[in-house]
Amino acid sequence: MSQLANQHCEACRADAPRVSEEELAELMRALPDWQPVSEQGALQLRREFTFGNFKEALAFTNRVGELAEAEFHHPGILTEWGKVTVSWWTHKIHGLHRNDFIMAARTDALLD
Repeated sequence: MSQLANQHCEACRADAPRVSEEELAELMRALPDWQPVSEQGALQLRREFTFGNFKEALAFTNRVGELAEAEFHHPGILTEWGKVTVSWWTHKIHGLHRNDFIMAARTDALLD
């Protein structure tokens, strides 16, 4: 498990800095299954998780939702038959903050 998964989110303000290009490169090494993607001008972390059926996908979605509520940081989640796509980004800064990488690592840990 990534060291990021053991961390917790910090409260984020609208003037919080986005991760730099150097930080992005370093943090992505800890999350090889995630991809940085631009969506409506905001950089996000995205990963597709696969499951054997809809019931398993929905159960995972619910675990991600519980994690998000516990940290007060909420992703985009698309649940389909056998697949869940999770996207983390910080709405207040319209981009990526260290919190998003922590939550991505903690999302990965839900599979363990």
